[in-house]
Amino acid sequence: MERVKIGIVGCGKVSHMHAKALKNIPEADFTCIFSRDINKAKAFAEKYNVKPFSNIDEMLEGNDVDAVIVCTPHPNHAEIAIKAAKAGVHILVEKPLASSLEDCDAMIKAAKENKVTLGTVCQRRFYTPVQRLKETIDEGKIGKPILGTINMLGWRDDAYYRSDPWRGTWKGEGGGVLVNQAPHQIDLLQWFMGPVDEVFGYWSNLNHPNIEIEDTAVAIIKFKNGGIGNIIVSNSINPALFGKVHVYGENGASIGVQTDGGAMFIAGVTSITEPPVNDLWTVKGEEKMLEQWKTKDSEFFNSIDSMIYFHQKQIEDFLKAIINGTKPLIDGEEGRKTVEIFTAIYRSNRDKRPVKFPLEPEYGTDFDGRSNGSI
Repeated sequence: MERVKIGIVGCGKVSHMHAKALKNIPEADFTCIFSRDINKAKAFAEKYNVKPFSNIDEMLEGNDVDAVIVCTPHPNHAEIAIKAAKAGVHILVEKPLASSLEDCDAMIKAAKENKVTLGTVCQRRFYTPVQRLKETIDEGKIGKPILGTINMLGWRDDAYYRSDPWRGTWKGEGGGVLVNQAPHQIDLLQWFMGPVDEVFGYWSNLNHPNIEIEDTAVAIIKFKNGGIGNIIVSNSINPALFGKVHVYGENGASIGVQTDGGAMFIAGVTSITEPPVNDLWTVKGEEKMLEQWKTKDSEFFNSIDSMIYFHQKQIEDFLKAIINGTKPLIDGEEGRKTVEIFTAIYRSNRDKRPVKFPLEPEYGTDFDGRSNGSI
């Protein structure tokens, strides 16, 4: 079996989830770890029996990696990904692909020019109830999807924002709930509903005075297929309630998934509170399947290491794409779509008007409406 030599860039909390997943994948030869802090790299390397690096160029340009998983803070993704692409190394980037369209486009361009594979981590696409929903749409069981909604009502306390120095700032995190927590649900909504035509949105910081970034955002979306959508995402609801994505079809059928129930997990800190389940299903002839699916999917979810399994499935998909010369399920262009949507919400809030798609980088000083030009 062909194996891909793969390293991890960054020693943060989520890196440990990827390291554990790599140990379970036959196609993966987990070889090395990078951190600017050599002591952190050595400690990580000793735990997983890999080689430590504190010089990224040395790691990328040697014989230790064919691919890397980038687990640095969001604004740093582009620098690492472009270096890797120029070294001929494939790149899988933790969500979101980047915090700006400028960075996304530079990463995609570098990957294409150097003929390497670029992917984005959106492991919730591999949840069984999520895939069931996507298959139902693709099979035409609800007709054209005409209405899509996201309701992600979570909570982050001060301790969370103090847990890493980069959290809670525009420069370090790139954004708040839209950039860090909501990309999973935004990715699913656009995957289900199709290309976006227009977005009108607002964002605010409602009850986190000690951070710069937004804790809440709402938006209305118009899709190119004529459908419409609604996004409500927040880190201001204590206790956290749920994350849900629902889709309604032109034949009147309704389908949905609760991707997250209760407190949203924090990578490397807490575990997933509730199994993901289909929580809405009125497809003709399948109405009585909902409870059966909930039971089956919950039993499966509780039988696995849910913190590792779905990252493992995504990494497997990425490595097989490298080996077979195919596209991964979530490539760079797919990852950019989520960044385009949350960028449109920031710009719409700034300009107080709908934002038409497609969006291009602004190269401005206010970070697409996120700041006063101080970044």
